[in-house]
Amino acid sequence: MSITRIQDRVPSARPVAVATLPKHRLKFHKVSNDGSGKCDAQATEDTNDYVIGVLFEISDNEKPALDNKEGLGVGYDEKEVEVVTTDGRTMKSVMYFATSIDPSRRPYTWYKNHVLKGAKENGLPEEYISKIEAVIADDDPDRARNERESSIYR
Repeated sequence: MSITRIQDRVPSARPVAVATLPKHRLKFHKVSNDGSGKCDAQATEDTNDYVIGVLFEISDNEKPALDNKEGLGVGYDEKEVEVVTTDGRTMKSVMYFATSIDPSRRPYTWYKNHVLKGAKENGLPEEYISKIEAVIADDDPDRARNERESSIYR
């Protein structure tokens, strides 16, 4: 959700809307090569579950670069979903979802910070931000990676 982070990956990315994805639950259980857990909007059948996020529009020619950065085909797949924007519009969107899951995984603090920064800068509800803040995160043992990931906000 971090505008800075996604534009670092695909410069054309522009936020379109904040939207809710019903019958999904935010989890940090996607198995990552670095040993941590990354985000997933896990599908459920529970009508009380939802994920709030940001829809981004990107240039078609940058989609392969984003797919590569996000790990499409290597722990993530994609699907089309219907979301509801804050002004009540229903929109179709493509999202990545985890295919390699380990419930014991936790995010690194720098990764959780990317998610929190995006939630705050895009004006997600405080109650939802509090849920993200409550997620337990681990310090990354790779200090160079931690510094590199944190440095994009300077």
